[in-house]
Amino acid sequence: MAMFALAAGARANSQIKEVGDGGPGPVKANHLTAELTTLSPKIAVGGTLQAGLVLTIEEHWHVYWVNAGDSGEAPKITWTLPPGMTAGPMQFPPPTRLPLGPLMDFGYEDGVAFPVMLTASPTMKPGKVHLDARVTWLVCSSVCLPGKAHLGLDLDVVPGPLPKPSAVGALGSSLASLPAPLPRTMSVSAVAGAKQILVTLKTGTREQDAEFYPYDQNEIDNAADQPVEPTSDGVKIWLKRADDLDHPGTVTALPKTLHALVELSSTEAYDVEIPVTQGVVAAPPAAAAKNAATNEATDLNAFSAIGLAFLGGLLLNLMPCVFPVLFLKGLALVNSSHEEKSRQRAHGLMYTLGIMVSFWIIVAALLILRAGGRELGWGFQLQSPGFVAVLAALVFFLGLSLAGQFELGLSLTSAGGGLAQKQGLAGSFFTGVLATVVATPCMGPLMGAAVGFALAAPSWLTFVVFTALALGLALPYLALSMQPQWTRFLPKPGAWMETLKQATSVMLFGTAIWLTWVYAQLYAPNGADRMVWLLTCFLVLAIAGWALGRWPAKWSSAVAAVVLIAIALALPLHKPKVDRLVWQPYTEANFTAARASGDPVFVDFTAAWCLSCQVNEKAVLKSADVEHALEKSHVKLLKADWTQYDPTITKELAAVGRSGVPTYVMYPPGKVSNADVLPELLTKSVVLNAIEKDSKPMGTE
Repeated sequence: MAMFALAAGARANSQIKEVGDGGPGPVKANHLTAELTTLSPKIAVGGTLQAGLVLTIEEHWHVYWVNAGDSGEAPKITWTLPPGMTAGPMQFPPPTRLPLGPLMDFGYEDGVAFPVMLTASPTMKPGKVHLDARVTWLVCSSVCLPGKAHLGLDLDVVPGPLPKPSAVGALGSSLASLPAPLPRTMSVSAVAGAKQILVTLKTGTREQDAEFYPYDQNEIDNAADQPVEPTSDGVKIWLKRADDLDHPGTVTALPKTLHALVELSSTEAYDVEIPVTQGVVAAPPAAAAKNAATNEATDLNAFSAIGLAFLGGLLLNLMPCVFPVLFLKGLALVNSSHEEKSRQRAHGLMYTLGIMVSFWIIVAALLILRAGGRELGWGFQLQSPGFVAVLAALVFFLGLSLAGQFELGLSLTSAGGGLAQKQGLAGSFFTGVLATVVATPCMGPLMGAAVGFALAAPSWLTFVVFTALALGLALPYLALSMQPQWTRFLPKPGAWMETLKQATSVMLFGTAIWLTWVYAQLYAPNGADRMVWLLTCFLVLAIAGWALGRWPAKWSSAVAAVVLIAIALALPLHKPKVDRLVWQPYTEANFTAARASGDPVFVDFTAAWCLSCQVNEKAVLKSADVEHALEKSHVKLLKADWTQYDPTITKELAAVGRSGVPTYVMYPPGKVSNADVLPELLTKSVVLNAIEKDSKPMGTE
């Protein structure tokens, strides 16, 4: 996003400037160099030769794979060949994932070679021939620029056979990485549930990693994580099904097959056609890819699942989202060493009961929803944007307290002594509840296999496994409260406690950052603007914390903080507004009619492959303030879609001194009024000022 305002290349051309003179190159274009190359200057009559288009790309720029992802367009070659010569389709090596905000593209950075197989027919006469190629591409950073080149190859057609040329250079590396058909010794299948697709690839050996790239669009959520679980004879990949853009809240229709590239390593990738069947998909074990113990526990029985759940709950106390709770609770126990042993034990039992009851509520919700056909896993609450927003706000606010901005007892995090002492046994109970709440984003070691087993098990066994998990989470504090004399092994209270408490806040802030990312993913592809609301919530919470720290122990500051907290929580919880404006497609007739209407005209030069255009549209043009201003001023709205090359749109871009998208132009009323060209990086104030300025009739300024 920092490079949003890069210039859009050469400015005043009526068409995209073509580089090259029909030779092999390399030729320099905007932000890349293009050339044609072959493994040999000769091709045998009746033989084949590998050629390739090589693009060397400037830093921070990229080109696209055959399926560009959420936006973009792949390079293309149009050949003019001598009689008897044919060129196969351009082949694409495995791409990389190119994230920007809530969207995900697939493409190449730095450089890439696209192989093409040339074939000379047996009837070709020996001699020199020329192959002519017109190449087009799209190169993007924060701004996207189409480009084209006129390239060519001179080859000697000779009687065969010829020795096999060495596969060297960029073309040779690309050929070595191309996806291969799946061997007969391997198999692949897919099961699709309500929200996810589980792909199982069996290669005969244990695969440690895999990446899934669909050849077809709108079948999976490109930006979603792809959890991977190694198996003894292959790998499992979890994919999130794509949302139906026409019906928010639902997923796209289930395909009969998935055509995809599955990359197992930099030298091993397969082009696969995967039959898809409908069924139940268990939640992926998040720790499976990293934890050997979980990887080996694929065939669990009930006893091993219960044992792993207990140990997983125990280790969960060390996870960043839970450790601050246990840490501050331990400090409270040290500071309350003067209390009677029975009182300390009662606190431990109530803390444990709070965890147990919370887990039982989670299990009950899981079982009820599972009975209704819903697929849910550990942390299913994180599928609710409202829950995630409140949890992120709570974690951030508690992080402020631990960092020293204000004192909230020993904070709500664990009721860390303060809640336990001031609110009695109820404080310890709700500390256990909060420990469970902050534990749900975490999948500690050993938990993955146990939770996955529990979710597919009978109801009674699901209940037992989650109860074991709860007991493991509660055990450390429960053990200390049952044997208060063990606290003598803990460090004595001192100044170090305050320093360690502040250091602990770092983990909470890290958890808040992660929850913010989760919140944005839940609104994909509109997550960027929703994330702004949650970040603004954090800002208001920081002001509330400042008030509590500036005037401690005063009712006025407490009331002000409560009001600010309520305002902060309302920001990310409000529902997104449905767009109310209609944009007409840009044509010369529509543009002429709009200029003749006597109203101001706003033209959005955009393209489906322009990721910056999509971000501008969602963050600014569809904001309530801008939509209201456009509607109030009766602005005629035209969308100049440049996804496919359009000479009319290109000509209009050149007329305003631009050659790429995004470009935004505001025309005041009147057929001959001068255009105001807005910057590539839009803000609400820029657009609102342009609307106000250009909505006035000519001669009124």
